[in-house]
Amino acid sequence: QVQLVESGGGLVQAGDSLRLSCAASGRAFNSYTMGWFRQAPGKEREFVAAIIWNTGNSYYADSVKGRFTISRDNAKNTVYLQMNSLKPEDTAVYFCAAMPSRFYYNNPRAYTHWGQGTQVTVSS
Repeated sequence: QVQLVESGGGLVQAGDSLRLSCAASGRAFNSYTMGWFRQAPGKEREFVAAIIWNTGNSYYADSVKGRFTISRDNAKNTVYLQMNSLKPEDTAVYFCAAMPSRFYYNNPRAYTHWGQGTQVTVSS
């Protein structure tokens, strides 16, 4: 059974950095795409970043490009989201997700497994 567990969220000030982790277990993820999404109160869940596990190819939402970096550690079966130059508008619950495909990586409906989410709050 696939399990995704996020950690690393917290309360920071604008301009600070945070690193989120997503520990994945339950199967091999070589053929999977791993994504990060976020959801602010009253808003729809939106794509943040994705990485194709076996190639390392990564994709980003325009709003985070140049500030966030997604990566994975094969040995630890963990995906990271390094977030720099955080802004108040980055405040949201961040979710890790996985899907056995490399297509539609920015569509939350394509993902088959989700973590419980971790709160990121950026104060101005």
